[in-house]
Amino acid sequence: MPDVKKYEKILDALQHLLEERTIQNISVSDIAKEADMGKGSIYYYFPSKEAILDALIQRNYEKPLKTAKNLANQTEISPFTRLALILQACRNSSNAFLTQDNVTLNDGKSAQDIAFLHRKYMNYLIAELKPSLTEIIKQGIAAEDIHFEYPAALAEIVLIVLAVKLNNTFLSATAEDSEDTIRGLVELLEKGTGIPQGTLNYLTLSKTDVFSSSLQ
Repeated sequence: MPDVKKYEKILDALQHLLEERTIQNISVSDIAKEADMGKGSIYYYFPSKEAILDALIQRNYEKPLKTAKNLANQTEISPFTRLALILQACRNSSNAFLTQDNVTLNDGKSAQDIAFLHRKYMNYLIAELKPSLTEIIKQGIAAEDIHFEYPAALAEIVLIVLAVKLNNTFLSATAEDSEDTIRGLVELLEKGTGIPQGTLNYLTLSKTDVFSSSLQ
């Protein structure tokens, strides 16, 4: 039977190694050495290095994804407030997971390596969050708060734009450029879905302001 402590120890080892070197320069043997266990033990839990990285990403985003699933069922809360809470939870987890990349970029991490890690977590977040956001949007449509025929497409569009612009990895841009893009997204969504003007203003707020605004 798999040992949970050993499983977590392997993930901790990879996370620590990512603070010091690029993912390309980390081998399964390196992870085994850092975790103080045999290479065979690593393969008992994971088939490859990429599988370990995927599991690490899943662990770091476990809380916001759980938040999203719970909020999808809380129909007594405004769909816009729930969207705000989900986005804030994801921002907090993204910052915590990717801080080491920004700190050590000048110590050997390449732009390609940073982009690879961002792409991994973006793909995971979009895939995992889309069902919950789609359900919230469907509830908004049923309540006639949102007027749109393609809830799944709308959820994906919002996630893609926010993931790309807020993390500034694939499309390098100034803070002002990113803010303009988010404002454009807000206007497009409000006009395209019949949402009252100003409803989605929380998307243009700073990270520290989003949570307090969403509870008002």
